[in-house]
Amino acid sequence: MAESGSMISGVAGRYAQSLFELANEAKAVPAAESDLSRFEEMLKGSDDLQRLIKSPVFSAEEQFRAVGAVLDKAGITGLVGNFLRVTARNRRLFAVPQMIRAFRQIAAQARGEVTAEVSVAHKMTAAQEKELKAALKDVAGKDVTMDVTVDPSLLGGLVVKLGSRQIDTSLKTKLNSLKLALKEVG
Repeated sequence: MAESGSMISGVAGRYAQSLFELANEAKAVPAAESDLSRFEEMLKGSDDLQRLIKSPVFSAEEQFRAVGAVLDKAGITGLVGNFLRVTARNRRLFAVPQMIRAFRQIAAQARGEVTAEVSVAHKMTAAQEKELKAALKDVAGKDVTMDVTVDPSLLGGLVVKLGSRQIDTSLKTKLNSLKLALKEVG
């Protein structure tokens, strides 16, 4: 199981690095980030699109045509449009979410930023995001880009991964720790 995860990371990293190099050469990194974010939002909002990229049932040709239609409708063209089409042709759509995350990390590093993966139980307000970003900047000593995911299973609080550090203040973890402590006492 761990091998599969590292394979996806390897594939995602290579694809993201290639896209970044092309975008950087074309001085189009911000535009690529924007298009990738738009595609990511479309993915999050569509079970059908998620099924299309994850299911091995669809042929490369079917994925290519379907993704092409989605991209055309959304007006995602240029580097990112071509990139996603190539990804479909090569049967690597399943790794697109990881590719997007990897691209963001590469772009942030190039700007001298670090990326923090943040999981929250509920969507944060703009003020909460600003406050968290400032706190993470103090910890990291440089600007921090946040990749925020909403995970209702956390119940409350948040989990932040910043480099090799992880800060977990989620209610889920606290409850699990309490259960474990009660079992040990009993």
